[in-house]
Amino acid sequence: MNGRELTAEDVVYSVERFKTVTGNANAYMLSSVDKVEATDKHTVKFTLKEPYVWFLDMLANSHAVAIIAKECVEKFGDLKRPESVVGSGPWMLDSYRPNVGYTFVRNPGYFVAGQPYIDKVEAGVDEDNASRMAAFIAGKYDLGWEYQGVINRVDWVQIKDTLKQKRPRLQTAEYPNAVMTHISMRTDKAPFSDVRVRRAMSLAIHRQGIVDAVFEGAGVFNPPVPAALKEWSVPMSQLGEGARWYKYDLAQAKKLMAEAGHPNGFQATMDFTTYGSTVLVDICQLVLKHLKDIGIDAKLNQKEYGAYISTSFYGKFDSMTLGPQTGFQEPDNFLYGQYYPGELKNQSHINDPVVADMLVRQRRTHDVAKRREVIYGIQRHLANQQYYVQLASAVQIAVWDAALRNYATNVSYDYGGRLQAAWLDR
Repeated sequence: MNGRELTAEDVVYSVERFKTVTGNANAYMLSSVDKVEATDKHTVKFTLKEPYVWFLDMLANSHAVAIIAKECVEKFGDLKRPESVVGSGPWMLDSYRPNVGYTFVRNPGYFVAGQPYIDKVEAGVDEDNASRMAAFIAGKYDLGWEYQGVINRVDWVQIKDTLKQKRPRLQTAEYPNAVMTHISMRTDKAPFSDVRVRRAMSLAIHRQGIVDAVFEGAGVFNPPVPAALKEWSVPMSQLGEGARWYKYDLAQAKKLMAEAGHPNGFQATMDFTTYGSTVLVDICQLVLKHLKDIGIDAKLNQKEYGAYISTSFYGKFDSMTLGPQTGFQEPDNFLYGQYYPGELKNQSHINDPVVADMLVRQRRTHDVAKRREVIYGIQRHLANQQYYVQLASAVQIAVWDAALRNYATNVSYDYGGRLQAAWLDR
């Protein structure tokens, strides 16, 4: 840690800062912690305010409890400068070149003896998709260029035959993406406070049409917990009464709009950022068209990524937003942050006492089977309410060079962990 030993005091400091730093939308992940203490140099004691069955999952989550050096915060403040990137993981930031790329080198003091095996990791920035494709074909990248080392299926279809000739030893794995795009809306005011409008919006979205158009037909429908988390995502066939709102039915959607007092629709705005994804841009265009089919004339309010994240992603918008949601590995993060009253990531401004009670209950239910039933119940209730209009997720294709050994993809953001025990056989 910054050239010195990592101690229990570093953990205490990092946890306390995570819980209290202004604007941390993930603070709820450790809201159950009452106090954290260093009982000796290498032991940390956590005391919880209440039972919280996901606590160990949160400690292991790559979005929480990154251990940081107090002296770096004191020196650099908000930790946004490249030189403040100091931790205790397998890699160290060696150089950062704005809009060009960055380089990580192995941490010789990493606590797992001998790891990582790879000496250096280069990451490039390229905003042009055609350029990215050409670079991958030429062998510039060892991993697919999108999140989790994947190549979206539209691009893959275009280049797979060329890759068979140019890079015949590429390895692939296919799995549903845990990242789920949805429409958020201001349910705290008209017209989105009317459940009939929200249901009409969901009925108007041709999910299978979007899957066919942008995922080459390979996608999965999502209830409130993404289908990728198959242990916790209620199957669509078991969603109950709310399942009907996920089916494309334009006539029923128009009927609900008329019943809600909007036979001719209404005007609205849709906040959006591209996330650098051509696929997301195509999805946005289709969603706008589908909403227009029931009279909702949504004006696109496209923002720069940083501006979108600091405003729209945290519920600061006029009527609607469209965008992907963080791909977590357990259901509590998908549900609590997005649906519990007052949370920063409660984009749709939801205040539903029924949901709030069930969210707390699942956090306190130790028996896994009983907890699953509570979480299934949450999803059935939410399916009926349509506070967010969930879209389908792609069955994505992770791609990596065969020279990268002992490597496998997964649905987390832990890039360093995936490469920690890998090596290059060239």
